[in-house]
Amino acid sequence: MSTTSTLRMVTATLALTGLGAVAFAACGSTRTTGADPVRSGPVASSSAMAEQALGTIARLAAERVMTADTVAAAKWGTDQPIDDPAREKTVLGNAAARAAELGIGQATVQRIFKDQIDANKDVQRALFAQWRADPAARPTHRPDLATQVRPVLDRVDGRLLTAIKEAEPLLSRPGCDALLERGKVTTVRAMGLDAVHRSGLDQALAHTCPAG
Repeated sequence: MSTTSTLRMVTATLALTGLGAVAFAACGSTRTTGADPVRSGPVASSSAMAEQALGTIARLAAERVMTADTVAAAKWGTDQPIDDPAREKTVLGNAAARAAELGIGQATVQRIFKDQIDANKDVQRALFAQWRADPAARPTHRPDLATQVRPVLDRVDGRLLTAIKEAEPLLSRPGCDALLERGKVTTVRAMGLDAVHRSGLDQALAHTCPAG
């Protein structure tokens, strides 16, 4: 069997197992594009991972925005204010500490998490306004912030930091905002976000791509 036939057979076999792109990069990319077969694969893979991470950031930001409903329900009818500087300082401090462990730029984490906090508060305020205007829409159950709400936020924050780490190579590059917008549109459709939560998501992602 000729070398060409052998390569075709290997490529077809690998395609069936999801590895066809690897075979193409190894066997044909230099001949057709002139790219370095050693460098093009890892670089392309890294770029694809970063783009995927931007979509993950959009989805996690939306999940975090949605927790504002539970936070607002926990605070409704109590003396707990929407603005909680002490808690916000804790969230930012925890994010900064974890970012240092992951090797993420502190400025990046601070601006993204500040937006997450502001977005959550904006949604809470919008919900409070709705509930004041429509008593029938008011929550009938008060979740516990310490045991039911904050553990969820902490889990989302941890995953968000991982996504920021993976997306960081793209965050300051041209085109970041377009890729993030694509992820945001997909997330809005998938989660069926209403106007209040879409606005919150816009705020949550406002400075993710500073160049945008």
